[in-house]
Amino acid sequence: MTRASFRLIVMGAALLASASFVGAQTKVAVVNLQRAVLETADIKKAQADLEARYRPQQQEMEKLQKEVEALSQQLQTMRGKLTPQGEQDLVVQGQRKQRELQRLTEDLQGEVNRDRNEILARVSQQMTEVVGKLAAQKDLDIVVDVTNTVFFKPALDLTKEAVAAYDAAHPVK
Repeated sequence: MTRASFRLIVMGAALLASASFVGAQTKVAVVNLQRAVLETADIKKAQADLEARYRPQQQEMEKLQKEVEALSQQLQTMRGKLTPQGEQDLVVQGQRKQRELQRLTEDLQGEVNRDRNEILARVSQQMTEVVGKLAAQKDLDIVVDVTNTVFFKPALDLTKEAVAAYDAAHPVK
């Protein structure tokens, strides 16, 4: 066997291998992971639970906001009618209530953000697992998040199936 014939055989084998690779169809699907997570029954229940849990703090903040507004209004209407000490007392009282409102707002935002992030992380992880199982069931080679996709046919979208599979796998308690 000459070198030229050996090269020809190797090139032919390479062409055959690449032809069989090109002939294999890659099965692809697309999912909007963020939308899928937000549409789960788990997230909807968690949102309602968070709102109920933090409603008393929200009501307290609303009450304080009204008190600050009332003090400000009182200061405006009584300006010039009060002694300098009386005006100063109203200003100090308003500032104290405003600081209290600010602290409550920051605390509430921190608690809500922490709880929300924990819930989203848990559900996102579980959704990723569900999408992986769906991909295995459908014999898909790759599932791409819609945020990284320029174009896709709507038939490739697994988002609704992912939400349904998640809700079935993780029923709300």
